[in-house]
Amino acid sequence: MTTAVAAREERAGSPARPVRLVVGAVGMVLTAWLACNIFLAFAYYPQWFGNSSVVIGLLGLVVGIGGSVLFFRFLNMCVEGLPSRFSEGVIPYAFLLPGFSLIALLLLYPTVQTVVYSFANADSTEWAGLSNYTAVLGSGEFWSALLNNLLWIIVVPIATVALGLGVAVLADKLSPTGEKITKSLIFLPMAISFVGAATIWGLVYAYNAPGTEQTGLLNAIVVALGGDPQPWYQLDTARLNSLLLMVILIWLQTGFAMVLLSSAIKAVPEDTIEAGRMDGASEARIFWQIIFPQVRATLLAVFITVLILVLKVFDVIYVTTNGLYSTDVIANLFFRKLFTDQQAGQASAVVVVLLILVLPILVYQVRSFRAQEAGR
Repeated sequence: MTTAVAAREERAGSPARPVRLVVGAVGMVLTAWLACNIFLAFAYYPQWFGNSSVVIGLLGLVVGIGGSVLFFRFLNMCVEGLPSRFSEGVIPYAFLLPGFSLIALLLLYPTVQTVVYSFANADSTEWAGLSNYTAVLGSGEFWSALLNNLLWIIVVPIATVALGLGVAVLADKLSPTGEKITKSLIFLPMAISFVGAATIWGLVYAYNAPGTEQTGLLNAIVVALGGDPQPWYQLDTARLNSLLLMVILIWLQTGFAMVLLSSAIKAVPEDTIEAGRMDGASEARIFWQIIFPQVRATLLAVFITVLILVLKVFDVIYVTTNGLYSTDVIANLFFRKLFTDQQAGQASAVVVVLLILVLPILVYQVRSFRAQEAGR
């Protein structure tokens, strides 16, 4: 024990090693410089690699992973070159610094830049004051998009969580093989991109003129039942077309909700469930009074995650209707303002409004997680 304490004190008082400090610092700079130049070569000179996406992808993995290992190796060497007493306090922050730097570069800087550009003119060359916000807030298409976003927020997260919870509960009653097959089939749409899903459901909602063969599944069923085919994407009465588009996202995200909620349900102690059954409680009462309170935290996390996803929904709208027939949402409005109307200032203002809408939800989510951790 005495020898170990003496060794620790000796290390704590060891002097700085300037050679390791310099080698580590130079190695970090050279590694970062070399990795950045290689990735720029991938982007601008693909002919150097035979224009092969496979070769570029494999080299990207090697350079990315190998460069990260080498960078942190030099970083560790640099920190070890400091006086031991100082390096022990610095090393956690040193290893966190690259990650925080990337967050600042890729998230914080673009956010600040977008806020600044929201006060500039169409090509971001002169200040325009609040004119962009005046134009956006005074636009009927903005309020229509905002109303649609509100409907998406109300319908999609609730329906997704409800369906995911229902499937998780019912699948838990099946045999192990049946549970695996059921969950695999329901989770399968998660592997499909939003664009792919919108294309698939485009075949479901496809419309042909009356009297012709209906290639869309939904219209084929309607015609078989004696009804008339409907142009589903154009039915803006009571926002029916928006509700049909919401089905696509619900179909995609139900598997995600099911997996997380199923794990939470399986984590409920079996003793509490058996105690409820011995007391004569029905399965419904066991679920609502024993299981549901214990999975509420997971349910809230899934709900907020889907809610944030809904606030940013773009792909489904862009591929299906591009915002026509009263189906526009804020993200699609931003895209159209920036790339179609060439109004960078108004597009930035739209994004700032979306950011303001998302922030309270993020704050609530962080506070909820902290409250859960404090209660443990």
